[in-house]
This record gives sequence, structure tokens and C-alpha cells, in this order.
Amino acid sequence: MALGTASAPYELRFDAGRICLDLLSTSHPGERLDAVGPLRAWIVGSGLVPAGTALAHADAGWLAGFRELRGHVGLLVRGGLAADGRSYGPALGRLNEIARIAPPAPRAVRGEDGTLRRELDGPPGCGALLGAVARDAVELLTDPVVWAAVRECEGDNCPIVYLDTSRGRRRRWCSSEVCGNRERVARHRRRAALARA
Repeated sequence: MALGTASAPYELRFDAGRICLDLLSTSHPGERLDAVGPLRAWIVGSGLVPAGTALAHADAGWLAGFRELRGHVGLLVRGGLAADGRSYGPALGRLNEIARIAPPAPRAVRGEDGTLRRELDGPPGCGALLGAVARDAVELLTDPVVWAAVRECEGDNCPIVYLDTSRGRRRRWCSSEVCGNRERVARHRRRAALARA
């Protein structure tokens, strides 16, 4: 789901289909994780933690960790899509190292209305959250069925990578509302210009 338009640096998108791919989206069209506040919003919006989880202890070190992981995942995903034969050993080694860290432990608690809801068994640490994203990336990169559905957006100047779960695997854009709409508007303008000529 896209939150608002994709033009303001604080707005985040969660439409890539995987947490690790949503993390990659935070660098387009400009740096989205430019402060700890947007990082906290991304962590909650991505579903890494339940809404309402206290993240006041997040600091600039978290920002550096998430950006580093994003860089490694980007190299590996884009390198795999290009199938250029280059070795990304250091990125793969670091991804595997981060993936070894146990993700935050969830627990089920009864809400005031009697239904069960998910909470974390304590404040999440940066390493635990990074570990969850890294594990998602490892699963994506090593599952041939899922990997076959990874696509790069066909929109002009859009490098977003997403998981195509559409019927027939014919999705062309990261978001129909963002890049798809731009393409439809551009096509309409081209047809209108031809009709006038």
C-alpha cells in the first residue's frame, strides 16, 4: 500500500511485496530514511513490529545499520536480476552474518475485548530487527519459485524492485497508482498530441 504520493521524503511505501524489497524502496526517489523518525515509521509500517511498539530507544546507529543492510540487499537483488556473473561475496557474507541474529520474540496477549493480539516480548533491539529483514532477504534470494516473481518496475526512471504476485505474472509497475498512473497519463498525452497533429 502506498501512503500518499511518493514525492515527499517522509512518505514511505510498502507495496513491494516483501519487507526486504520495501527497505530497498526507501532510497527512491531520494533518501527516505534520513532521520530516526522516518526509520521508526518504516519499522512499524513494514510490520516488523506491532503498532504501538515503543521505539524511543532507536538512535542514529539504527539508521546506519538499516542503510547498510539496504545496500547489501540492493547489490544482491539487483545483481541477481542482472545475472551478470559478478561476485557479491562481501555483501552476501554480511547479509548472512546479520541473518544469524534472532528476530524479536513475539507473544500473544489478550486485548481488552478478549481477542488475541501480537506484542513483542520486550523492546526490540536493532540487531533483532535487522536480522528479521536479512532473513527475509535470504528467503527471497534462495527460493527459486519466489525469486522467479521478482521484477523491476518498468516505469520511467523507477528502480523499485517488487514481487509480482498478480494473476499471470503480468504486473509491470511497482504501483499502479504511482508509476502505472504516470504511464497512462503519458500515453494519453501522446495520443492527444498525435490526434492534434
